Amino acid sequence: MRKTNPLSAVIVAFLLAVSLRAQTSEDYNFLTGLPDFTRLKNMLPEYLIRIALSQLEERQNQVARFSSPEDVLRRKSYFRERMLRALGGFPERTPLNARTVVVLEREGYRIEKVIFESQPRFFVTANLYLPTRGQPPYPAVLFPLGHERGGKANPTWQQVLVTLAKRGYVCLDWDPIGQGERVQIYDTDFEAPKVSNSTTEHTILGAQCLLAGDALARYTIWDGMRALDYLLSRKEVDPTRVACTGNSGGGTHTAYLSALDDRIQVAMPSCYITSWGRLLQTIGPQDAEQCIPPWLADGLDHSDFVLAFAPKPYLMLSAIRDFFSISGARETYQEAQRIYALAGAPEKLSMFEADDGHGYTQPRRLAAYRWLGRWLKGTDDNEPEQPVAPESEEDLRCTESGQVMVSLGGETVSSLNLKRAKQAMPVRAPLTSLQAVAAHRDRMRQQVRALTGFKPQEGSLNVRPFGRIDREGYRIEKLTYESELGIIVPALLFVPETGEARKPAVVYVHGGGKAVEGGPGGEIGQLAKRGFIVLAIDTRGTGETRPLPNDEQSNEVPQRIYGFGVGSGSLVLLHEAVLDDRIKKIALKEMLESYDSVVTHRLHYDVFESVVPGALKAYDLPDLVAALSPRSAWISNLKDPLGKRTSISEANKQYARALEAFKAMGAEAAIHIEVTKPDEKLGPVF
Repeated sequence: MRKTNPLSAVIVAFLLAVSLRAQTSEDYNFLTGLPDFTRLKNMLPEYLIRIALSQLEERQNQVARFSSPEDVLRRKSYFRERMLRALGGFPERTPLNARTVVVLEREGYRIEKVIFESQPRFFVTANLYLPTRGQPPYPAVLFPLGHERGGKANPTWQQVLVTLAKRGYVCLDWDPIGQGERVQIYDTDFEAPKVSNSTTEHTILGAQCLLAGDALARYTIWDGMRALDYLLSRKEVDPTRVACTGNSGGGTHTAYLSALDDRIQVAMPSCYITSWGRLLQTIGPQDAEQCIPPWLADGLDHSDFVLAFAPKPYLMLSAIRDFFSISGARETYQEAQRIYALAGAPEKLSMFEADDGHGYTQPRRLAAYRWLGRWLKGTDDNEPEQPVAPESEEDLRCTESGQVMVSLGGETVSSLNLKRAKQAMPVRAPLTSLQAVAAHRDRMRQQVRALTGFKPQEGSLNVRPFGRIDREGYRIEKLTYESELGIIVPALLFVPETGEARKPAVVYVHGGGKAVEGGPGGEIGQLAKRGFIVLAIDTRGTGETRPLPNDEQSNEVPQRIYGFGVGSGSLVLLHEAVLDDRIKKIALKEMLESYDSVVTHRLHYDVFESVVPGALKAYDLPDLVAALSPRSAWISNLKDPLGKRTSISEANKQYARALEAFKAMGAEAAIHIEVTKPDEKLGPVF
């Protein structure tokens, strides 16, 4: 949602109208193919990257000024405070209720299949690898997993864990959310996940968490901290000698856990640490588990993970041909070296590179064994690695069925997040008086501005013409304008052939772009034939979106401005209308019914771009509609999070608060909620 700026003064000023003359062409996506606009598809990401790089540069300059151990400690405190705030804090520490279900005896080690509860009835399936030689207490290794298939049964993970157990380490790995036995969105009838892979599941769950003001990583990190609680509860473990290592997503969680949990003495993230600057310029952000807003706005980067661990031993395990930029890893290491020197422990930071690709490959494994031996045993562990015969996935299962949701049930991220969201929702006072509605309207404006980050833009719109199309009863002007410096918005202006000097105006925002309803017989043309001047736009990130400038305006000022939104465009327009009283009427077609329904449903589709982080702590969509009263609001064919039409009874129930507000303002006739038949045309909206 945040990526699409509200339309505000830009649209109103633009609707001072244009009278443009140029060639005719039946082409509604008119910038596509023009040589001056080849990079416009990248406009939104490049815009965001420019902001991010500026924030990262400011952070880099701050860290460069550090000159004492106290500077490092202050930064560590700042990092943890910001990280915890972004995550949404951690749950209460509750009983683990851990139990060992089966023990596998092997030569030189044994594997205990363990189930514990990181939160009440939120079950975690884990394997504990224990040495059967030597004298306890042993050093221990916490081993968070990456996204590879098989969860804790992945052969590479077993190679590391068995090797370490045979060398005298107690090791614990566990199935991450969405993998192994812990698929969260699972179809018990078909005995299969409902989504294709764990990262897709993370994205679905991540959107729900964001609406509640949390990050998905809140749950994954807490699983890791509770896994460490269990590991340290074992009498075989020496609590003063604990390391954490993992690859890829496991490297991510090694970085998270070691930065946030002081009980870890040695950290070795593999194939993760790079820099956000390089990440944005190469493969881009990863799934919701690894993106924690407002990380960059808070001035954080990967090197803060290392800084937060100083002065304890930290080994960065990198791959030269990884998709995580090696240049970023080297830059982070260079900054971290200076931090470790300030902390008085330069010898406790190291970086190992192998000329290979992504994975916990043997070169990195051997480097990890050496680093562990040095800092947890005081020895040089240069033993060659022996191949391991991996156990089958079935043999390492902790549940009878192979899925927690089938064998144990219990909580899921969705159910836990729903409880969090419900607790965070504001108390909603009745909207039964003019004063109550006015106060609600002011509060909604403040909240929308704060949560969307909206800032009004000033300056020239730099309108440019790109031809026209003549139709019976109206013409279409093809043009662009700048909503802010460097942001080009392609638009179609539908101008009716009418004798009125001042024409009603409609801003039309379709989630699929301006061209969807721009053709003959389309919804926009129908409005134009009825005398409305209609501006249909591609908000950034939709339609053909791209940049360009130069102004040409007439004195044709619209008497009235209306808004017409379709799909995700409805949410953009709804937020805008709350902020701008000049939009006198609004039609919302096929809009998401509510944010609450996103966290209530286990699945959703194509919702992420409409999410305002933390919205449910402040408002939901019916609250915004209520804030429009007594202006006219026409709501047609609301959709649930999977795109299914909401029934009229359910729509009226969800929007009861809005109906109450309109009634209090004496404007009951100004709000209309309808559900049409599949092929039925929209009623007389305006």
